[in-house]
Amino acid sequence: MTPEKPMNAYLAGFLLGLLLTVTFYVTGRGLGASGAMKSVTVAAVQAVAPQHTQETHFYQEYRNEHGGNPLKAWLVFEVIGVFLGAFLSGLLSNRLNLTLERGPRTMTKVRIMGALVGGALFGFGAQLARGCTSGAALSGMAVLSTGGILTMVAIFGGAYAFAYFFRKLWL
Repeated sequence: MTPEKPMNAYLAGFLLGLLLTVTFYVTGRGLGASGAMKSVTVAAVQAVAPQHTQETHFYQEYRNEHGGNPLKAWLVFEVIGVFLGAFLSGLLSNRLNLTLERGPRTMTKVRIMGALVGGALFGFGAQLARGCTSGAALSGMAVLSTGGILTMVAIFGGAYAFAYFFRKLWL
């Protein structure tokens, strides 16, 4: 069976806008993903070093905010749903395969290291910005937040600036 074409980008954008609207209506806040990672990290530290979490204000505040169990935060369930939805989408459209996208001049190790370093930098930036791209940019722009608009401009501006220097890896 041949893979089906990806969804039309305009339809996907419209559906994302509808999802954001429903999310604001149901939860009172927009989408986000970095909070889920923070919840998992807090739960892991709590499991490994419970004494440390009891003595540290940050962990206590985070645990109290989520009823004692950081894994019960709704963002954790959102990210689990994203992974399940992506898996089901790939399965239903016959596009489920394990591939590594890279340019013809790029070695596999360089691509993997670039992805890991980029992911770490994006995660660090999400902590500095107190939100990831979905929380700060998408949800922020959905409510016409100046911070959301500036975040999106910075993301695209940074991507275009870096693309100039790394374009030869993909040609």
